[in-house]
Amino acid sequence: MKVSLNWLKAYISVDLPPSIISEKLTMAGLEVESVEEKYDYLKQVVVAKVLEVKPHPNAGKLSVCRVDVGSNQGLQIVCGAPNVREGMFSPCALEGAILPGELKIKAGKLRGEISQGMLCSAAELRLNSESSGIMDLEGDYKTGTSLDEALKLSDAVFEISLTPNRPDCLSVIGIAREIGAFAEPRQKINFPLFSFPENKVGKESIHTHAKVEIMDTDLCPRYSAGLLFDVKIKPSPFWLKERLETVGLSSINNVVDITNFVMMETGQPLHAFDFDRVAKGKIIVRRAGADSEFTTLDSKTHALQPDMLMICDGERPVALAGVMGGENSEITETTNRVLIESAYFNPISIRKTAKITGIATDASHRFERGVDPDGTLNALKRAVSLMVELCDATMAEGYIDTYPEKYVPVNIDLSTKALNSRLGTDFDINSIKQILESVEFKVQKKNDQRLIVGVPSFRVDVTRPEDLSEEVARLWGYDNIQTSYPLVPAEGRQLSPKVSLRKMIKRILTGFSLSEAINYNFIHENSCDRLNLAEDDKKRNVETILNPISDQMSVLRTSMLPGLLDTMKKNISQQTTSVRIFEIGKIFHATRKGDLPEEIEMVAGLLTGNRSEQTWYAKKSDMDFFDLKGVLEGFFETLMIQKLVFERIEDQSFPYYQKGYAAIVRSGNVLIGSLGKIDSRVLRNFGLKQDAFVFDFRFDAIQGLLPGAITARLLSKFPSISRDITIIVNRSVTVGRVLEQIETFSGKDPLIEKVFLFDLFEGTPLSDGKKSLSFRIVYRSWEKTLKEKNIQKIHEAISKMLLDEFDAYLPEL
Repeated sequence: MKVSLNWLKAYISVDLPPSIISEKLTMAGLEVESVEEKYDYLKQVVVAKVLEVKPHPNAGKLSVCRVDVGSNQGLQIVCGAPNVREGMFSPCALEGAILPGELKIKAGKLRGEISQGMLCSAAELRLNSESSGIMDLEGDYKTGTSLDEALKLSDAVFEISLTPNRPDCLSVIGIAREIGAFAEPRQKINFPLFSFPENKVGKESIHTHAKVEIMDTDLCPRYSAGLLFDVKIKPSPFWLKERLETVGLSSINNVVDITNFVMMETGQPLHAFDFDRVAKGKIIVRRAGADSEFTTLDSKTHALQPDMLMICDGERPVALAGVMGGENSEITETTNRVLIESAYFNPISIRKTAKITGIATDASHRFERGVDPDGTLNALKRAVSLMVELCDATMAEGYIDTYPEKYVPVNIDLSTKALNSRLGTDFDINSIKQILESVEFKVQKKNDQRLIVGVPSFRVDVTRPEDLSEEVARLWGYDNIQTSYPLVPAEGRQLSPKVSLRKMIKRILTGFSLSEAINYNFIHENSCDRLNLAEDDKKRNVETILNPISDQMSVLRTSMLPGLLDTMKKNISQQTTSVRIFEIGKIFHATRKGDLPEEIEMVAGLLTGNRSEQTWYAKKSDMDFFDLKGVLEGFFETLMIQKLVFERIEDQSFPYYQKGYAAIVRSGNVLIGSLGKIDSRVLRNFGLKQDAFVFDFRFDAIQGLLPGAITARLLSKFPSISRDITIIVNRSVTVGRVLEQIETFSGKDPLIEKVFLFDLFEGTPLSDGKKSLSFRIVYRSWEKTLKEKNIQKIHEAISKMLLDEFDAYLPEL
């Protein structure tokens, strides 16, 4: 909503600077987004004195002038105005100035003579409509003074962002009312006065020429109309054009401009019909019904729906009610009789019509928020009076005011005690009364603590005591309300264990240089086939989406892997070949038809590409299975999940893993999940060529293995001692099984601190099917420094246990 300060001053006397008005309006809930000076373009237009005028040597109607523009600066300007003369003062647009209409002034030659600026007419500067010659500034001026300063021209234009509940402020008078409430002293609106000369009021009643029938009173509770004869269609006077252009509206002709002016002034949209084109002189307000299409003023044809409200004449629709008029009844240059419509329409109906047709107009913007149901006749009279004055028209006697659903005034019983409690204030009853009356509420005292507040008809947003509390707060100033804090300190609720664990997992995995991915829960219906899943695999129990976004997202995912592999493909297509990602989300297994699917929360991840960026100090090397295994060992170690075992997958229970490069992960008897290298056939199914290593864990299994309590103890002050064991075993024996056996034994002896594999060897001179495993065992005592004799028996017992358990033997010396 745009509104100019000079237009506001037509209704209220205000001496506040624009910056204060802007601040006050914003604090009152009417946010001022910007304030522009209307005459800023005159900064580059200065007062010039014509020193010399000579005929143009190459053009009879042009003159070559030498002008003084201040600071001893003389310019040569070619001028075509007949009234230019020596000694006159006139506005001069300097080089670089931009005049209304985006006219940029440049120095150049006109018919061979240099012209360094432009002497301007009043019309070119949009100061009035005079265009027959350059503007003659009467009096004595200082040359070089900017024109806005010399003529004391100033008008601030406010751009105000209104919330949908304040349709009363979609008018200049509405904004003026708000300013009057915070002015010192408070002021009332000076409503425009209008009268009708006796010779301009016809003797025939409007009822003899026109009739109005409202068939759907639920959508149109009130319809007012006025009729004018002998209307002369012509351009609007300058002041009217200037008012409209200030708020961003273009001038069309005097009749249309008057309807737009009154709408901006009062907030009541109006529409003008060419009455000679209204069949049978009758207006019928009804639903569209069987009418199928309608052509609006912009020559566009719109399909109608049966419930759309239409304005019809005796034969056909002539307007989309509250939205836009029709091409078949528009005002043209030949129009002689004009019917003015001023109505109140159901906001919801107008909103639906505007949305369905895709038409957004200033009228629909106001109607769909709610106009003043009691203001239709006043706006109509204002428009008729202006048309009598500006269109040389004669008005028919009287008005039509069909009002079947009369507005019922709203009265609110307001408790001052409740208001003060709600706002945290201590207003007395007289202060509240005075504040509300400043914006035209009618207030009466019921007793010492209660008021009966009559809500003005234009305030369609005020219906209850809480609304009045808001009115008092905003008019008094939200910034004047003292800040208070609750007496009871607020305590944050502890996060649920699941939320805390999710945060911890994200923190740990990002610490291992993995980035979090967030994929859709929906995947392609062939994802199970691309993973090479068996026909009886549980992951094939997919839940189909009834109305999928696309065929790429037609089923709920039963595995996290398709989403991760698709993410890998997108990154590689963008030349990001090294990808380290993880995702926490749910998978869904379909159950019985009609029942909700089973939801299982998972933690999954993917590694592919280079182990590190190629630099001068590091060679390029690809990630492998053990990079992923190392990340996961560190992950579980940080979570303090113990007794972790990686067991090789020997069967086809995970067909998307490459055989020999996959394992399940468990702790004790709890299966956590799996990890492995994606099979090359699966990679091809997803359009990938690069090796990928993934893990897929159950969130609830991880949560169940977290330690209930964490204990700590002091570090031993005694040094450790290490001994190695090397055994030769069958290639089928996993390192995990050996470590698990050693750790089981170490639980019986407190001297064993740590066990780890430090070497693995296969090949000559070992026999086929054999491999060498070397383990380091770290011993430490809490009581003394260990010596060889203290650990010898334990070390020999471990060696014997391994040889017996795994049918192993020691290497030959």
